[in-house]
Amino acid sequence: MPSRPIVVVTRRLPDAVERRLAERFDVRLNPSDTALDAVALTAALQDADGVLCTVTDRLTAEVLRAASPRRARIVANFGVGYNHVDVATARALGLVVTNTPGVLTEDTADVALALILMAARRLGEGERQLRAGAWPGWSPTHLLGMSLGGRTLGVVGYGRIGQALARRARLGLGMHVRFVTRTPRPADDVASPAESLDALLAESDVVSVHAPATAETRHLIDAAALGRMQRHAVLVNTARGDLVDEEALADALRRGTIAAAGLDVYEREPRVPPALVGLENVVLLPHLGSATDATRQAMGDRALANLAAFFDGAEPPDRVA
Repeated sequence: MPSRPIVVVTRRLPDAVERRLAERFDVRLNPSDTALDAVALTAALQDADGVLCTVTDRLTAEVLRAASPRRARIVANFGVGYNHVDVATARALGLVVTNTPGVLTEDTADVALALILMAARRLGEGERQLRAGAWPGWSPTHLLGMSLGGRTLGVVGYGRIGQALARRARLGLGMHVRFVTRTPRPADDVASPAESLDALLAESDVVSVHAPATAETRHLIDAAALGRMQRHAVLVNTARGDLVDEEALADALRRGTIAAAGLDVYEREPRVPPALVGLENVVLLPHLGSATDATRQAMGDRALANLAAFFDGAEPPDRVA
């Protein structure tokens, strides 16, 4: 009987997903469930036929090239974003890379909407104040926030998640929705295109970032972009941390350039800049966008489908390199 492909799984996944992987492959789990360093990732690429990685695994050009001789022929990413993998180097080396699009759309849009509500209505501030025993009781001017009905939401990046958020904001909150995207597209039943990113920033009461993380989009929201927003505006990021210049954001929040922010992702996770942690007008979540049992299982099954197709000699359904 031929041996089964060896697959290294870099982080612990839901039990049901690990069982399904073990039925198909010779699975090597990471018992510590901590992020693998460059040495461990290099070893995984040398010793296994495939690697199932996550956003915490920095598969840089140096790591990919150091794994020589390399046994692995596929990297199946557990997640839709794959900017932690040097795709150009992987492609040059003949290493297939896949991701898990689609299955986390609705849950991530839910978290984006939650951050909009929390930041606009100052709910995080209120919760912290109450827990600290500092709530002085109800008063007419206590923690006044921004109502959202009739306001304008600007969506930066109008893919699956951006569209799902637009539906929630328009149909659930009665917001007007505008968007910008790399590929020009017409208005739909909930949103219309803005003339440019600058125009979107200037006209929006809330800006939610959903663009892919690339070299071109790094710090897309920088000091200049924040300066174009309205002083009462809210910025939300559930996409990738490096889309926002965190130092510039902290400065804008401190100076009142914008009113508030809600973040679920950070440029150097799990590190969050102390300048942001010390501010009351920012809601900080620990990367919970896809954190439901159903979605994490679906992501694992999508990664499994990519691996199975590849080792069966078929084209992986979610190939990105």
